[in-house]
Amino acid sequence: MLKSVMLGVLMAGTIRVAAQDTLLIQGASPDLYLTHSVKKGETWYSLGRAYGLSPKEIAARNKMDMATGLSLGKAVLIPLNKNNFVQTKSAGAGVRPVYHRVAEKETLYRIHVNYGKVPLDNVRDWNRLTGDGVQKDAFLIVGYVKGSGQSAVLPTAPVPAPADVAAAPAPKPAETKPQPVPQETRPVVSSSQTAAPESKPKSQAPAPESKPVTPPSQPAAPETRPVEKAPTSLGRTPEVPEGGFESSYNQQTGNGRDVTKEKGPGSWFKSNAVVGSGKYYALHNAAPRGTIVKVTNPLNGRSVYAKVLDAIPQLKANANLIIKLSDAAMDALGTNEGRFYCELSYEDVK
Repeated sequence: MLKSVMLGVLMAGTIRVAAQDTLLIQGASPDLYLTHSVKKGETWYSLGRAYGLSPKEIAARNKMDMATGLSLGKAVLIPLNKNNFVQTKSAGAGVRPVYHRVAEKETLYRIHVNYGKVPLDNVRDWNRLTGDGVQKDAFLIVGYVKGSGQSAVLPTAPVPAPADVAAAPAPKPAETKPQPVPQETRPVVSSSQTAAPESKPKSQAPAPESKPVTPPSQPAAPETRPVEKAPTSLGRTPEVPEGGFESSYNQQTGNGRDVTKEKGPGSWFKSNAVVGSGKYYALHNAAPRGTIVKVTNPLNGRSVYAKVLDAIPQLKANANLIIKLSDAAMDALGTNEGRFYCELSYEDVK
């Protein structure tokens, strides 16, 4: 009786801690959201960075004007949509798990339906489930939210926690260990003796491994070359130089002396360019194809160098744009806005 009471107290404590530390999802698909309590110093822009969304989207969801600012302790709804909510099995880096608290008589299939038909195999894998059974009040990962937020989260496998607590009483009846303990300690000593010969083959194993390590380093070089040619967002990208486009920009502009400058709004287009490679691509109406354009974000001083592929298509969505960059440059410029203010400099073509 005492053990069952202790178990109940431990489980209740685990649930309370989980509720405080998790990003708990609310609503039903397609209107899913999180609730964030505003802390000291937070702004619309810091919330946007924390949850991978445009500040305007968050303000619109809360029917508020960004000009009014945020008050300490205010509950702000953070929408979860295709821009910041990930439900693929491999979520990647820079994401945090989002949890659902299991209700009474709720099934794994019902959770799958309520959260955008998230694949059942993904839910099982994220939560280390072996079947379809779920426990009331358990916290299950149902996806991941992007952003740089610092909110505390549970480990990636919170569900086994109650199981671990329940398993804890099981070894307690083994308090009669005095009988097996002296017997077990003796074979343990013998196992340590068997461990010695095992360490010998292990010490021999690294020797042959160190030899084949050198030949793979040779084919690794050609593998990096096709990767450099791969970032061809439109399939017309000429061969790119080593180390990004900055050196080409310096050659074209005489180290920045002979340049044309522009200021205005920019935007993005989707590409398969490699993030962080320093090799980005652009659409621009004035600079000839192959020109390297230096793009600067005046809000933080960050810059990238992008090679012009073609002119900007004459579409309504592209009105007034001075450049469109491949989306791989977003992190380098430190912005996730659909449109952003930027400064350009490139070879003077007059």
